[in-house]
Amino acid sequence: MIQEILIVDGYNIIGAWPELQKLKEINLAEARDRLIEVLAEYQSFSGMKVLLVFDAYYVPGLGGKYVQSKLRIYYTKEKETADELIERLVTQHIGRRKQIYVATSDMTEQHVIFGKGAFRIPASELLVKIRQSRREIRQKIRDDVPAKRNTFDSNLSAEMKDLLEKWRRGQ
Repeated sequence: MIQEILIVDGYNIIGAWPELQKLKEINLAEARDRLIEVLAEYQSFSGMKVLLVFDAYYVPGLGGKYVQSKLRIYYTKEKETADELIERLVTQHIGRRKQIYVATSDMTEQHVIFGKGAFRIPASELLVKIRQSRREIRQKIRDDVPAKRNTFDSNLSAEMKDLLEKWRRGQ
């Protein structure tokens, strides 16, 4: 079985998705949290291992790796770009029985990751995949809900139920 790994350029995605772009203008931390929430949900549904990368330029002193909702989140070290960290992660994870995808709309980064053997997913395509997975989740939930019983007496008026009950009792 091939393990699929998705590496996401966090701020690139926030800048590319309309909902997150609007949220970023109001509160960058909320946009970041919303992306984490969406990707954690996507990771759970898709079975892909998702690694989210943020440039610590926007969050000084936060470099390192964190896990939130089973999602691995990386912040760059001081004087390290998100692109450099993404390239390093691709190099670390590339190998047999692994397929690496990088979600970014940065054309330069796309060319570099191609050279390392990873595939690219533009921000817009990732958004489509996430929306599709949400539709599938909603459909699965609807399919798993047991149908309401359709009984004969549910269609009878109260008077008719009383009459039938009296007949049953021989009255």
